[in-house]
Amino acid sequence: MMFGYIIFGLIALFGWLTQSRLKSKFKKYSKLTLQNGMSGKEIAEQMLQDNGIYDVQVISTPGRLTDHYNPKDKTVNLSEAVYNQRNAAAAAVAAHEVGHAVQHATSYSWLQFRSSMVPMVSIASKLSMWIIMAGLFIQSFPVLLPVGIVLFAATVFFSFVTLPVEYDASNRALAWLDNKNMLTDEEQAGAKDALKWAARTYVVAAIGALATLLYYVMIYMGRD
Repeated sequence: MMFGYIIFGLIALFGWLTQSRLKSKFKKYSKLTLQNGMSGKEIAEQMLQDNGIYDVQVISTPGRLTDHYNPKDKTVNLSEAVYNQRNAAAAAVAAHEVGHAVQHATSYSWLQFRSSMVPMVSIASKLSMWIIMAGLFIQSFPVLLPVGIVLFAATVFFSFVTLPVEYDASNRALAWLDNKNMLTDEEQAGAKDALKWAARTYVVAAIGALATLLYYVMIYMGRD
């Protein structure tokens, strides 16, 4: 049990360090003004156009780190800071989100697989922890814990499926920025560094979820 707590502590520490590093990187590259003078919105629209995508709208969404692509209504949603700003960090995020739109338009297999899992994972994520907690405290119903573990396992699997989707979107973004000479060498390096650290947050989250799953499995096996 103590070993499990140590693992959780190390993962939590690594997650905190990764998030802190990500924030510092974005703060740094937010000060690197683009020489082409383009805003995040303009970067996104140009990438969509260059990929022959004309049915996706780029819109502004409130908050910070709220950037995402919505395949249902085909919108690239950029946070206010990214939408209006003209810096390397904004360019990286805008191009990354358009990368998801390109995945959608080209029927990228991992994105399709991930999207097919969303309904099931949405239900599993809402129920798994409640059922696991009930299974831990109500031992007269031994079936609760394994059912909760199976549901939680689905969310863990989803987090790992997300990894290739996110990395591919970043690769598409960086390739387009480079091939179209959208950024200077310094700006391109900054965009690449920012997206690298953003991707690492997904890796840490996936590892943390897997560690939690294994912890619950060990509890279940210990009962038997």
